Amino acid sequence: MKKLLTLSIICLIVAQVSAQKKPKINANKKAAIANVESKAADLTALSDKIWSFEEVAFQEKQSAAALMAYAEIQGFKITKNVGGIATAFTAEYGSGKPIIGIMGEFDALPGLSQKTVPHKDPVHEGGAGHGCGHNLFGVASLGAATVIKEQIESGKLKGTVRFYGTPAEEKFFGKLWMVREGAFDDVDIMMDWHPSSSTKANVQAGLALVDFIVEFEGQAAHASGDPWNGRSAADGLELYTTGINYYREHILPSVRIHYDIMEAGKVVNVVPDYAKIWTRVRDTKRDGMEKVWKRVEEIARGAAIMADVDYKITLVSGVHEVLVNRTGAGALQKNLEYLGELDFTEDEIAFAKKIQEATNKPQIGFDTKIEPMEETLEHPRGGSTDVGDVSWVVPTIRLSATVAPKDTPWHSWAVVACSGMSIGHKGMLYATEALSMTMIDLFENAQLREDVKAEFKERKGDYVYKGIVPDGPPPVNDID
Repeated sequence: MKKLLTLSIICLIVAQVSAQKKPKINANKKAAIANVESKAADLTALSDKIWSFEEVAFQEKQSAAALMAYAEIQGFKITKNVGGIATAFTAEYGSGKPIIGIMGEFDALPGLSQKTVPHKDPVHEGGAGHGCGHNLFGVASLGAATVIKEQIESGKLKGTVRFYGTPAEEKFFGKLWMVREGAFDDVDIMMDWHPSSSTKANVQAGLALVDFIVEFEGQAAHASGDPWNGRSAADGLELYTTGINYYREHILPSVRIHYDIMEAGKVVNVVPDYAKIWTRVRDTKRDGMEKVWKRVEEIARGAAIMADVDYKITLVSGVHEVLVNRTGAGALQKNLEYLGELDFTEDEIAFAKKIQEATNKPQIGFDTKIEPMEETLEHPRGGSTDVGDVSWVVPTIRLSATVAPKDTPWHSWAVVACSGMSIGHKGMLYATEALSMTMIDLFENAQLREDVKAEFKERKGDYVYKGIVPDGPPPVNDID
């Protein structure tokens, strides 16, 4: 009896300590959580609809229309064709300052069509799929904006909330043209999130990158009858890729170079007079990326000389690394600590382990722990995003939320499977809560806004932002 009493006291003390550690939240945040729960069915249905559309960069007409329709029903003012892009838009409510923005993406990736099953099985062979979870991304952000809109409408908050529908993140980086148009210039602070296999305040910068097309033009000839009369564009392309691959030994570990051969001849018995290759250069720092970029362009020139062909380089676009804001991330971190870990069912954990088995990963389920905020690394791993460019124009706070099992290969069928079912839905609704709670902090706390802006100014220094974007309109008709 005495032992049981002692154990009960210990348990009570542990519970009290845990309760003391959990941050307190105010009435507006509690209302926000309840509001998200009440909208869960509608937000889930909207995300599933976008998941089913399978629309790639600049072709997201149905997805953008579905998001705009939902926003319009909620009472937002819609502005279309932002940056000269038919699928880019804003949805705004309120008046005056502060203006708090939030971004949402909704483009899919080509070739990743997939059913909601834990093994590779496309819905449409060769079709697109949400291998980055963008069907969840846009909906959660719009859901959070709607929560804030209703609190402004009821007089609980003052200012303006603005949702940005941002297309073509996966290929052309649509935000670049929106930034160029000045769409973010009057915003005080931006919110952003991304589907992930873990949940945290994102304080890593990602990688800067540039995309460009190299075309080689030569002289066609019979490949057997008179090849001496030909000048092979394919030779130029192969010499170019060989040069890149030898160059890899002499670049920093932070650099990445990718290419995709788009055309290198039509038939084997013709010396090809035309070849085309898409090239991407990345580095953790924009300055480092630019040095490698210019060297790779010189390799193209050298390859053309060796093959005795002409060449042309066309800039597609490029993005900055993210300008991290740890002050804003700290506010987000407190809200994550309040919300705690995501809770998955036994069936969802079993699904996750099958995904891990199919992708040759340890079968350990999910990573849902809310860890202390990370240190910001000088040279982070990972990908790139046009959110980086927005972050050099306006302070940006970023969230990652679990929508797939630990170590899931991103940009793969496995993410598509999770983003169209309950695993992805749970992560999406969690993100909606965390985003809306942090936006409430920003509306209510003027000092927090000033501190976020002060860090932004300090980190940006005297750098004057200039987008890596070609003159003229966005390439909405794609590059074939």
